[in-house]
Amino acid sequence: MSIYLKTGRIKAEWADYNGHMNLAFYIHLFDMAWEVMLEKLDMGENSAINKKKTTFAVESHTTYDQEVKVGDEVIINLLFLDRDKKRLIYKLEMLHKQKEYIASTTEVCSLYVDLEKRKVTEFEDEKKTLLDTYISENRKNFNSKKLFLIDKLKK
Repeated sequence: MSIYLKTGRIKAEWADYNGHMNLAFYIHLFDMAWEVMLEKLDMGENSAINKKKTTFAVESHTTYDQEVKVGDEVIINLLFLDRDKKRLIYKLEMLHKQKEYIASTTEVCSLYVDLEKRKVTEFEDEKKTLLDTYISENRKNFNSKKLFLIDKLKK
């Protein structure tokens, strides 16, 4: 199971000399899709600008399972999300839209940051409630298999 976040199309300028998407743009697409989730959780661009709070990715584990080429459409889904008092662990997958194969996955550990202090901070109570509600409501869609960074959470 998974939760749809975003669809993207592979651009010519993202291709490398091997004729497929360069690894930097896998991360770019994952990051654009994760921003959809961050906005939903009130921790994205609007929060960074107006509340001076957002997340910073500090570690990731990415797989490149099958190539995607210029013009291919991909779907980015959320596979997993959990938190502790100041960290998020999430995993995303990239599926080839037409052929329905997994092209890539990424698992990320992010920290919640106060941009005014440039320091890691704990989630506010309303963020904890928002996160816990989302996680609880969607847990049935999550897949916790093959997580590499889950031990980063300090529960």
